Amino acid sequence: MPAVLEPPSPIAGVSPPELKETTIMTVWPSIAATGIGRFLGQLYAIDLGVSVFTVGNLIALLSIPIVLPLILGKFAVDFLAGVPILGLPFLPLKGSVQRYILTNRRVLIAEGLIPQPTQYVDLDRFDSIEVVVQPGQAWYPAGDLIFRKGNTETFRLAGVRRPETFRQTIMKARNGYVGVKKIMD
Repeated sequence: MPAVLEPPSPIAGVSPPELKETTIMTVWPSIAATGIGRFLGQLYAIDLGVSVFTVGNLIALLSIPIVLPLILGKFAVDFLAGVPILGLPFLPLKGSVQRYILTNRRVLIAEGLIPQPTQYVDLDRFDSIEVVVQPGQAWYPAGDLIFRKGNTETFRLAGVRRPETFRQTIMKARNGYVGVKKIMD
């Protein structure tokens, strides 16, 4: 497994999986992947008020100074953790920058400014993907993708923005991968 994934090919995923792993699509998890994000999403969804002047929109506006450092802070932490000696206090927090990557072989979670795979599921290790929208995720709009092989959960991606679009793309890549694999076996 390469430490750093190959950059996308000119035509996404057009590379035989046996030869090299190619990135098809990268998705960044939203703040809805976190507990605080889901809590804020529930507050933002409060529809009490008139037109755009709702309690939820007022809370969203007032929470910008809190949310912005939460989002941008993880990039700063990963950057500082990479600084020799000065970054030592930040090492335990390293890996807070995550992304979800679909390749021509697998779906993976990669961490760090330079993406390092931490968890993955091969495209032939699931047969369906369920979208679950937890309380507080609908406002963003986001949801969790739950990968299943039969009734068994094999993998989960939390807080995916526009989860149905990513689910469809993954299933198309999976169906192509499994179809070619069947023919080759």
